[in-house]
Amino acid sequence: QVQLVESGGGLVQAGGSLSLSCAASGNIFSRSVMGWYRQTPGNARTVVATINPVGTTNYVDSVKDRFTISRDNAKKMVYLEMNSLKPEDTAVYYCNLRDGTENYWGQGAQVTVSS
Repeated sequence: QVQLVESGGGLVQAGGSLSLSCAASGNIFSRSVMGWYRQTPGNARTVVATINPVGTTNYVDSVKDRFTISRDNAKKMVYLEMNSLKPEDTAVYYCNLRDGTENYWGQGAQVTVSS
């Protein structure tokens, strides 16, 4: 079975930086697409960034050139480095592992960006 445990959320001022980490258990990490999603109250969970097993990345337009997703297959870890943060980045951030049609989620990490 797969479990995802996130760390690194917190409070930061606009223009600052914050890093998130996600540790995966199980034996399917290396073949899985990993991603970070975010959600605010009353809204749907939306994709922020994804990274495939060989390191190809995709980003939603609003975070391009500010956020970087990366992975370490040996450690079964995925990371999100967030720079030049804006108040509109405030959300709960979720780590995601996709294996075919199955999805696994981390517990969520609150990121709050103050004005």
